Amino acid sequence: MLPIHSVVGVSVPGGRFGPTVAALVGLAVVVIGWRTFRRRDRYASRPSTVIGAGAATAIAGVVFLLLADGGPGTGNGVVGSSAAVMLGVVATLLGTLAHKRSDTVT
Repeated sequence: MLPIHSVVGVSVPGGRFGPTVAALVGLAVVVIGWRTFRRRDRYASRPSTVIGAGAATAIAGVVFLLLADGGPGTGNGVVGSSAAVMLGVVATLLGTLAHKRSDTVT
């Protein structure tokens, strides 16, 4: 009889790929958040969407930061993770300001 091996695990993209993607998503959410705050064009989103995406980006950055081995410059995504956290916080703040602004207008 052949032995049956079961492997169960969760794979998180290692290195720089995951944190870089999180940072780029954070940058996109900051741009969308700024456009939502300014409300100047038709590409503005709902403030709750910006708040949720910003929080998700910040949480993803924290997770990648906790999983990184070593410090900045080691190739483990510490800088990208830190950028994702900061961009997520900025996006969340922009969404919150846009939400407060829309509450006072209507």
